[in-house]
Amino acid sequence: MMDSKPFEKPVVVELGHVGKYREIRSTQEAAECLMTVWPLNRGPRHRDALDTCLKVLEGYRSTADARRALVEAAKESDVLVPNERLPQGKLPEGKLPDRKLPQRKPH
Repeated sequence: MMDSKPFEKPVVVELGHVGKYREIRSTQEAAECLMTVWPLNRGPRHRDALDTCLKVLEGYRSTADARRALVEAAKESDVLVPNERLPQGKLPEGKLPDRKLPQRKPH
């Protein structure tokens, strides 16, 4: 089995509908997410992130590169969940990654 190349810190994205959060913990999970459930508003950063993740899984790049590329793709698609929207900056322990969290307040 291939090493999933875990991230030092997970990336939280909001996919599907408002409040459906997903915590991405590894390069393999990032690649799967980018290929299967990513929103249709994809741009060049999505393509770069997928390419970077695949290179990391093949051993040619670092997991930090994959995480950075994923964050940029999430910003581009407007699905990145900033730490300030999470309790203590992360999803609660023991909860499913797509657990609904409180709705964000309008600016």
